[in-house]
Amino acid sequence: MIRRHFQLKETIVTLIAEHESEITAAITAIRKQRRELEAYITRDPFFATTLEPYDLKGDAPEIVEWMVETTEKVGCGPMAAVAGAIAGFALSAMIEKGASYAIVDNGGDIALTTDRPIKVGIYAGGSAINNLALEIAPTPLLGICTSSATVGPSISFGIADAASVLSPDVALADAAATALGNALTTDDAIEDAFSVVKDISEIDGAFIIHRDRLALWGELPSFVMVDVNPELITYRREYVSA
Repeated sequence: MIRRHFQLKETIVTLIAEHESEITAAITAIRKQRRELEAYITRDPFFATTLEPYDLKGDAPEIVEWMVETTEKVGCGPMAAVAGAIAGFALSAMIEKGASYAIVDNGGDIALTTDRPIKVGIYAGGSAINNLALEIAPTPLLGICTSSATVGPSISFGIADAASVLSPDVALADAAATALGNALTTDDAIEDAFSVVKDISEIDGAFIIHRDRLALWGELPSFVMVDVNPELITYRREYVSA
């Protein structure tokens, strides 16, 4: 099994696959999608700064269209889906190379395909809930994306230690995780926060970790206890730019 860390500007990923060709395909896809996204932002800088759904006019690269479509469903700006979209394109490239087991972890936004059961650890910073993982059954495609007000550099207007969404649409999982995290603004509003995702059919399930509380919604894999290794958390590592 190959585990590779790769950084291209703000994109910091961990890639896991069985063959070097699959890793190479993922890196090539990341470079291509970032190049097309950056070119579009150069033409319209507003795309990268708006926190509201973006009105797409005219031709745009596929990654821009995907980000706009998914964030419109949850009422966020398009950049709320950028990490998930890049992870999704990278995973698709690995699958096209024949991968039946591959994982792309883009700073906590994960796209995966697996032909065997695996455990995906959950990191919620200083929360009292730790050393938990999702036990994932074999699946052709799944996105597991997380937003946090206490971990990492992403913008969140809420207070959740972890707001996570599962969907086969990885960009949608990313956008919905942002919306879910934003929706939790007070300690007693956890159940109400799920209103932002519960009517979206493409979302399988979601959960929120806040301090000592774990709240669940929808169809989720089993939770199991694990010994989470901080060295495997993508954002905590130092990388050399490529």
